[in-house]
Amino acid sequence: MPAFNRNERRKSMAERRPSASYAPSKIPHLTGLEKPNEHSLKVDHCDILILGTGLVESILAASLAWQGVEVLHIDHNNYYGDSSSTLTIEQLKKWCVEVNQGKIRHFSDAQIYIPGGKRTNEYNSKDYGVDLSPKIMFSQSDLLALLVKSRVYKYLEFQSLSNFHVFENDDFKSNISNTTKEHIFTDQSLSLTTKRSLMKFLKFVLQDNNDPAKKQVLLENSKTPIEDFLANTFGLKSPQSDELIYSIGLANRSQTRTPEAIARIKRFLVSFDVYGSFPVMMSKYGGPGEISQGFCRSAAVAGTTYKLDTSLVDFDPESKIAKFSDGSSVKINEKIVAAPTQVPKFLATSYKEAGEKLHPFTVTRLTTVVRKDCKEWIAENESSAVVVFPPNSLPTHNVHTVQVVIQNGGSGVCPQGQSIWYSHTCEQNAEKAKKDLESAFEKMENAILRESATNLEDLLDKKDFVVNDRGTPMLVNSFKLGESLQSFVPKETLDIVCKFGYVQTTYINPDLSNVLSSTGAASNIAQATVSDTEDIMFSNMPSSEISYDGIISEVKMLYKRITGSDEDFFDVDFEDEDEEFERAAAAAASNSAVTDSESDINGDSDLDSVHHEPFGAGAMEL
Repeated sequence: MPAFNRNERRKSMAERRPSASYAPSKIPHLTGLEKPNEHSLKVDHCDILILGTGLVESILAASLAWQGVEVLHIDHNNYYGDSSSTLTIEQLKKWCVEVNQGKIRHFSDAQIYIPGGKRTNEYNSKDYGVDLSPKIMFSQSDLLALLVKSRVYKYLEFQSLSNFHVFENDDFKSNISNTTKEHIFTDQSLSLTTKRSLMKFLKFVLQDNNDPAKKQVLLENSKTPIEDFLANTFGLKSPQSDELIYSIGLANRSQTRTPEAIARIKRFLVSFDVYGSFPVMMSKYGGPGEISQGFCRSAAVAGTTYKLDTSLVDFDPESKIAKFSDGSSVKINEKIVAAPTQVPKFLATSYKEAGEKLHPFTVTRLTTVVRKDCKEWIAENESSAVVVFPPNSLPTHNVHTVQVVIQNGGSGVCPQGQSIWYSHTCEQNAEKAKKDLESAFEKMENAILRESATNLEDLLDKKDFVVNDRGTPMLVNSFKLGESLQSFVPKETLDIVCKFGYVQTTYINPDLSNVLSSTGAASNIAQATVSDTEDIMFSNMPSSEISYDGIISEVKMLYKRITGSDEDFFDVDFEDEDEEFERAAAAAASNSAVTDSESDINGDSDLDSVHHEPFGAGAMEL
């Protein structure tokens, strides 16, 4: 493995994109990654100490700071994001070493492969931003609503994502992602009976959850697997049921209970026409790591003190004095919130005991950077797509789905002409999980090589084409794999820049039941404490959920445990406080918002229950 450069990094958010128009001309200085912190903290007390700058912790810091709580926010890394961060390839190398040395809790078996030969040095590490916990964002979601309410969205840039694909019978099928009456009734691949069944089912999904008839149906089928419900009640079977359950519903296993699956499908449907004709968004330049930096900046403007490269080394519950790795000491007036990867050594036993009371789940991830932009899979003027392998669709007879998020150079995470494939599975057998991921990669590799080959003319015939709305002949589906292409074996292999795999452990159930349910939430490790005085709380690792669902529910749970209520969570009237906001931001640039060694500030119980106001004109760049 080549030597890595500690100071190598991606450009900070402020460098990559100009400050938002509402921000003052002088914002908190962002130098944490360029000059790792060398000086002691210049504060002597705070109300809340937060360890780790992951997404949950960053939203919590901002929510508390805007209510006047004095927050000290530190991270033992020299970059922001923690377990949700976006890293360069060189940072990934270092991260893998630390994981395998046991230095990063909740991650294991980290491997990185960079092909040798002539292309060994033909990449610039800083051109890549690889997410440790990639996510997609539904247009109708509690996190997006909070981004608007908190104005943090103005620090970010979003792109639309409308192409969802499902793998079935060794073929990538187009799905029902453009789920409108017009698309369904003009789809020549569907029979009239199937079209009517689909419309009947979609009408049922979009009914109000309080509708007595719908409530009764869901109650009667509370334990019925969704596959059985679709077949028995609406006459829908594979492939349409697979597309509904695993592609637009993004369920991660078969036998998903009907109410949960219906909520997931509705999440997709109600996200149409919220901020455009697409249902999903991706944040540019990175996922959760980019959003966490936005909330960190908001928290800094509200008065939070930030410091990287700093660890908590001791805490006296009597005097409430916390000691840090830089030699400084700070009195903690209220509580400490620790991210799982930031738990200090003196708390390791307590944290382990708390975790042993819970059931851990593993998420196995494989991320591959390839020298293909995969534009054949991505909608026009977009930079991302989602591919789903339903249960038992791979030669490995996968029990759980394999979900893949694809982003190309247009998303700012890799150079033009390349793409990053983020794949993961909730399969709990580690060896089986790896085989499933490698099998999915092989299927995608063969598909994109077939599709982008230039010598296909002799392989295609009339049955590989359909006529679109404009009368133009088009290949059968979005992956362009007509029947004649099934036997085509490309001679070339995919050019790989980097393959990166690891196993992540979390205490959040794959179905989010212990976060979205008020009764189940008690089993979350965020409820665990190390003393009767409850001075210290733990947050959780990112879940296996491909969306951001559950994030705000967990933040609110922590917020309520700290303040006693979540009724004033981000209850800030920013529209009436522009001048005060700008004064606070200007002050933050020169005093307590950052230390002398300034750092780089770079839901609800139902999946489908969030409603919010649309963006103002031009507020979101798409």
